[in-house]
Order: sequence, then C-alpha cells, then structure tokens
Amino acid sequence: MAPYESENTTVAGEVDEPRTGRRRAARYVVPVTVMGLAAATIGLVPAIADSGDPDLPEITAAQLIEKIAKSDVEQLSGTVKITTDLGLPDLGGLEDSLASGAAGRGGDGGSSADPSAKLTALASGTHTLRVAADGPDRQKVSLLEDAAEYSLIHNGKDVWGYDSKSNEVYHGTVDESGEEREQKPPATPKDFAEEALKSVDDTTSVTVDGTAQVAGRDAYRLVVEPRQSGSTVGAISIAVDHETGMPLKFTLTPSSGGAAVVDVGFTKVSFDRPAASTFEFTPPKGAEVTEDGELDRGRGHSGKPEGAPKSEEDLAKGLDGLKMLGEGWNTVATFDTGAESGLPTGETGGDLGGFLGSLGDQVKGEFGTGTVFSTRLVNALFTEDGKVYVGTVTKDALVKAADAGK
Repeated sequence: MAPYESENTTVAGEVDEPRTGRRRAARYVVPVTVMGLAAATIGLVPAIADSGDPDLPEITAAQLIEKIAKSDVEQLSGTVKITTDLGLPDLGGLEDSLASGAAGRGGDGGSSADPSAKLTALASGTHTLRVAADGPDRQKVSLLEDAAEYSLIHNGKDVWGYDSKSNEVYHGTVDESGEEREQKPPATPKDFAEEALKSVDDTTSVTVDGTAQVAGRDAYRLVVEPRQSGSTVGAISIAVDHETGMPLKFTLTPSSGGAAVVDVGFTKVSFDRPAASTFEFTPPKGAEVTEDGELDRGRGHSGKPEGAPKSEEDLAKGLDGLKMLGEGWNTVATFDTGAESGLPTGETGGDLGGFLGSLGDQVKGEFGTGTVFSTRLVNALFTEDGKVYVGTVTKDALVKAADAGK
C-alpha cells in the first residue's frame, strides 16, 4: 500500500500535573496492559492517495484523530476477528486448567458463564466474535467456540452471560453509575483505539499512511509510533472508516518484529440498527442460573476466593502508592509488594523457585538482583527486596528504571 506523504509536527497543550499522572497511570490498568499508549505528534501535511488504494479525500492526521473523536456510531452489528500473541510461555495446559477450575467450581459459587473468567480467553490465540450494539444500554458479544458459544448480553439494567457448552447462565445488574458496563473487556477495534489515543505527549509520531479496505469499507490508515528507543512497541496501525470515523481494525506490532501482538478487526460490519430481539435473553430450560451476588458470597467480600492470602489485599492497597518513572513510551510503573524477600526464585526458592526462575531472566544492577518476566510487549522486574517495575519497555530499560528508582 502506498503511504501518504506526511510530516510530523509537535502539538502540545498545557496540562495540569494530576491529569498527566492519571493518564500515565492509566496505561497499566487496561487488560493485558496493552492499550494505554501516547499519540500527540501529528502530521499536518494533507495525505494524497496512490492509484492502488481507495481514492479518498485528502486528510491530515490531526483531522483523522478528530474524526475518530467525533464518531457517534451507536448502532452496529458484525463479526470481529481478534488475535493476541504476547509470547507467553507454554505451561502445558496448566493455564487452561486453572482458568476452567476458577470458573467452574460449583461448590465455590463459581460459574463457567461468569464473564470475568470466560473472557480471559481473549488474552491469547485467535478468536471470532459476533458483536451488536444499539446505544449505551444494549450490547451483545458472542465468543464462537468449537461446537459451542459464549454470549455476554447487556440489555437495560440486566447483564446475562450464557455458556452453551455447560448450559450455565450468569446474571448481574448494572447500577446507576454503569459500573458493570465499564468493566467490560475491549472487544472491538474502537475499544482498543480509544485506549491507544488517550495519552498525549510529544514522544510520539502520528501519521496517515495510505488507505485500505476493511470489511468492504473504505478506510484511512493512522499509524502511531514511538520516537523513543527502549520501548517494546513498534507501531500501532488503526484503520478508520472514511464515512463514520469509527475504527475498523487495530494492529499493534512489537519493536522486536514478527507477528502482531494484538490484531483485531471487523471481517463483516453493518451500521443498521440490530433487531430488538438480538438483546433479549431468557435462560434455557434446565440451565443453571447463578446470580452475581452468589458469586460474591463464594469469593468473599473482597471479590476474591475465600481463603485468598491477605497479602493480595495488601498488594492492592499498595497500588495506591504506584509511582511512574520516565516519560512517554518509556514510562515504567513501580510499586512495593511488601514482600521483603521478593519472589521465591533460584535455589533458595525450592521447586517453586526453580519453576519461576525458569520462566524469567536473572538480572543485576545498582538496585540489587531480581528476575525479569517477559512477554513480547509487557516486561516486569521483581527485585529481591519486593519491588516491582513494569512497562512496555525492554529488559535493559527496566534495569535502568530500577537503578534510577533506588
């Protein structure tokens, strides 16, 4: 595809410090810690399409970002293909066993239809979703599986999850603040794109790089890239629908090269209003229905399984002291777990230490010693004195951050 010719011009505005801090911290609370990336240095030279691409009007990156922001699509239906390849280690089925055990312990109040457990499948592999929306109060996402289907339906105050394989149903409600709705995982290119464009600073290059066709629709390609070295992010490409301004495809490639870490896009899409029956749900005959309150009783008041270590709650409280080091794409989040001896890795950690050590790399620096656990995007350093450093940065960048934060 022929690129648009575009220059990079820094666009900066005065931002109060608390707001900046919230933006930077937000990068680490999105599922899979993938989508909170900066986008500010915007190409201002109009784009000119080549003859092999859809022939669309000239547009600048600044205008295209504004087009995304103004997109007001509320009705749609379609099919989305999502592929996630974080490069996580193969645990020989252990990961699936733990997930299914957590979701399906009937005696513990669990349910295989609980969305908090079921939709974790999107964190790896390739999946096909059917999606539909009719305004803020009616949405449906169906995860298509082999000879089975899982559906999450929001209709008014009701939230239903249905696992056809086990014939189990989850039922919850949305309070007036919309808390349940805000906790839904990203499932469409728009969800990912909005997270990617939340932060604004001058460490990022944003350009228009040609046009494309996605799901039979003409689109511009917006490309977001870091100016800094040391980031594990190579580039983000967002295909933006020419007519509606809605993102149709989102691709994040790592700086190390190879396949995309996240690739999510529509294969079919319609902006007609879905039939009202799409969002109607009645538990099938014989289905086991679990109310959200029953799950809470099984987990305890904290929302965790009964008997969970108190140290996890202490860790959650410790996140209030989350600190951010560095800037832009090289920002690293750090917090103290309170565990003075760190992770049980190496010879002193016994069998568990040997297992954990085999998954990470031992590193040393002015901070002391620690273990780095890596994916193709997110890396985390656990130090011997119980501190954690995490970010979409390289192992060397984590060690430098730990040295600086000592």
